[in-house]
Amino acid sequence: MAKDTHTPASGLPPYFNIDPDAALADLDAPTSTEGFADIANACAQGRRDLASRGLNEEGRKSLRLFSTWEITRYLIPVAQAHFRRVLKANPDLPQGSSETEGGAKWFTLDEVLRLRAHFAAQGSKAKNYLPYRPEGLPAKLVAVANFKGGVGKTSTAAHLAMSAALDGYKVLVVDLDSQGSMTSIFGGRVEDEWQTAFPLLARHYGEHLRADNQRRLDRGEAPQPLDESLTAAMEMTAADVIQPTHWPNIDLIGAQLNLYWAEFQIPVWRMAARGWKLWDALTDRLEADGVLERYDLVFIDTPPALGYLTINGLAAADILLVPLGASFLEFDSTGRFFDMLHSTFASIEEGENIAARALGREGLAFEWDAVRAVITRYDGAQQGELSALMQAYLGRTLSPHKQDFTALIGQAGEQVSGIYEADYRDFNRETYARGRETFDETYAAFKRLLTGIWRRDELAEV
Repeated sequence: MAKDTHTPASGLPPYFNIDPDAALADLDAPTSTEGFADIANACAQGRRDLASRGLNEEGRKSLRLFSTWEITRYLIPVAQAHFRRVLKANPDLPQGSSETEGGAKWFTLDEVLRLRAHFAAQGSKAKNYLPYRPEGLPAKLVAVANFKGGVGKTSTAAHLAMSAALDGYKVLVVDLDSQGSMTSIFGGRVEDEWQTAFPLLARHYGEHLRADNQRRLDRGEAPQPLDESLTAAMEMTAADVIQPTHWPNIDLIGAQLNLYWAEFQIPVWRMAARGWKLWDALTDRLEADGVLERYDLVFIDTPPALGYLTINGLAAADILLVPLGASFLEFDSTGRFFDMLHSTFASIEEGENIAARALGREGLAFEWDAVRAVITRYDGAQQGELSALMQAYLGRTLSPHKQDFTALIGQAGEQVSGIYEADYRDFNRETYARGRETFDETYAAFKRLLTGIWRRDELAEV
């Protein structure tokens, strides 16, 4: 039998002199349909094993503790000595716990939130202990979207949600991606599509169908029946699918593979009822169920495709964030994404407004408070020139802050967690501070955007 003659010493590229018989010997048997199931099961087992990292004895995620150093540096703007004096003078406040006698004090995030509220009430009026949030205005919905995978979409959404929670906001995360990566990050447990956003969309359609049936009856026509799934959805609200996470002020509407079924079901409903405004389904249900009153921010992680779930997430959003890498291919792909957004929403507006004009009604016009592209996984040594060109073309649409890739990001990803869930003692203070700096800056840019939008809304109410 002939053997491969290529060796590293031969100087030839590795694709020369490949022996057919040796290549044949390396082959497995052909893969059948059942082979996909075997591969999927292997991945599922690996996913369960990896996701189990960091779980507590009950098999759930738990959030780490926060030290006095970390609290006074990142969470409550007071000096450590003053922080300790306030705790000593107020024994009813959380006092933290020590791992050793006389050692550093550590606090849960719940305790940090209580301490922040105390400082806001009793501390210096010159400092902002609580994040800006106008009274009487609803939550802001933030969609993070791009139809190119691997751009840091879920990571960006997750870290912004965590940043906002550490800042004191009450946050809801909505996972519309059937891959469920965001759900895994927040330790969500979703058995089927009935624990996802699907029943909210189904109820919205069911309510439209029920109203349409009443009109049919009034005209003496036969109504369209509601099937079992629609009947079941009509009994559900957002409270039935919202679950708590290991973060005390982050809740989750999770996702799993069956959610993808919505991409096939929604067009069937739309064909049966052309008057159903499918793009309003998520917005209307969150508003009707009081979700926008109970939270400050709602982060929506969308699938990497411009399907019906993404359209719902984008239509619901007040703010659209589009992560992308500083490469030609990602810049090109993102440009096509915006082109598809224009075509899709312009088509919806055109279709709706033809009927609106005929009936003398106000037309439909989608509007977002702000749209920003964000460069992720940035390497300044390699991508500085291209990112500058992207900035020149996109102008204010591209956030001037670029989210650097650091070793800490990779290490946190291996643990199926976020940067803010990492205990700095696993590195050291300096490494931790450098690692989280890029995400702090990303959040600062977002918070400035959010603050400006809320302030504009607040002034408009006067």
